Amino acid sequence: QVQLVESGGGLVQPGESLRLSCAAPKNLFDFAILAWYRQAPGKQRERVAEISASGSTVYADSVEGRFTISRDAAKNTVYLQMNNLIPEDTAVYYCNRVRNLKPWGQGTQVTVSS
Repeated sequence: QVQLVESGGGLVQPGESLRLSCAAPKNLFDFAILAWYRQAPGKQRERVAEISASGSTVYADSVEGRFTISRDAAKNTVYLQMNNLIPEDTAVYYCNRVRNLKPWGQGTQVTVSS
């Protein structure tokens, strides 16, 4: 997608880690509050982490202490480092501006299963 492209998902066992990547246009990267969202089966989409242009971060209670959102200026890329994954983290993960752009991208599937 021209706007935002997610990658890095996969199938892992509980306790393992993944790093998701989101390539963003420079203007969005430099000035927008960017976020990771996820949608699990039977649930509404939820915002799990966000990062501002100044580097301030906010996390959902469900991922606090396990996930870290970060930015790489050289690559115009936002990352989500996910550690100590649990089955409840299974979902399709999307990146977007907090003031959402439409349409949403394809997302990337994360499955945590033993």
